[in-house]
Amino acid sequence: MLEVRDVTVRYGGHVALHSVNLGVEAGRVTGLIGPNGAGKTTLFNVLTGLLPPSSGHVLLDGQEITRLAPYRRARRGLARTFQILELFGQLTVLENVQLAARLRRRSAPGAAADPRALLARVGLTALADRRADTLPTGLGRRLELARALAVRPRVLLLDEPASGQDEEETAAFADLLGELAGEGLAILLVEHDMTLVMGVCAHLYVLDFGTLMAEGDPASVRADPRVREAYLGTVPGPGEAGLAATAATTGSAGEEPR
Repeated sequence: MLEVRDVTVRYGGHVALHSVNLGVEAGRVTGLIGPNGAGKTTLFNVLTGLLPPSSGHVLLDGQEITRLAPYRRARRGLARTFQILELFGQLTVLENVQLAARLRRRSAPGAAADPRALLARVGLTALADRRADTLPTGLGRRLELARALAVRPRVLLLDEPASGQDEEETAAFADLLGELAGEGLAILLVEHDMTLVMGVCAHLYVLDFGTLMAEGDPASVRADPRVREAYLGTVPGPGEAGLAATAATTGSAGEEPR
C-alpha cells in the first residue's frame, strides 16, 4: 500500500536518511523502531510531504506521490498522528473529530465517518464536550487517532502514540490497532514501547543513524545481535519487559532530532 524506494535526505553535509527502502502492507501493523535521532520522524515527514527527499521515491498504492503536497496525499488516503500532540486546543473533543470529517466530506462526499462513533471506539464519548487542550497526553493521543480515522485513511502513520498512556491504556490501544489492521488498514507505527511493538507488529524495520539496519518479523529482529547492541540491549530476558525498559532509556519525550 505504501512503499519507500531508496529515499535519502541530506542537510548540507549531514545525511539524515541513506537509501532507505520500506513497505507497508494493507491489513497489518508495520513497526519502525530505532534510537532517538535515527531518522524515524524524518522519514514520516518525507512520507507525508512535509519534507522533500534529496533522492528516492514514495509510492502510495503503486502511484508516485514523491512530489505531491501533503493535502493531496491526505486526499489519497494517507493520515498521520504526531510525536508532539497537534490538536485544535480551543475546540472540544467532538469538534476536533467533526472538523476532520467535514474536510473529508468536502474532498470525497459521503465518505466521512461518524465522529461520535469514532469517539466511542477510542473511549472518549464521556469527554466529547471537553476542550481538547485540557486533556492529559494519553487521552490526547486517542483523540488524535480518532481525528485521523475520521478521514477514512487507507494508510495510517502513528508517531509514538503510546507516549503518555499507562499500561492499561496501552493494552487497549494495542487491541484497537489489531482491529483496525484486521479491517484492512495499513498501519506504520513508530514507538519506543517494545511491549506494544513486539505484540502488535507483523513486520519491523530498524533504523540507526539514518540507515536501515535490519528488518523482519519481531522474533528475528529481537534476536539480531546488531539490533540488541544498538537499541534493544544485549541482555535477553523473559517476555519483552526487559526490552521495553532498555528501550525506554533512549527516551521518548520531545521531538526527535532529525
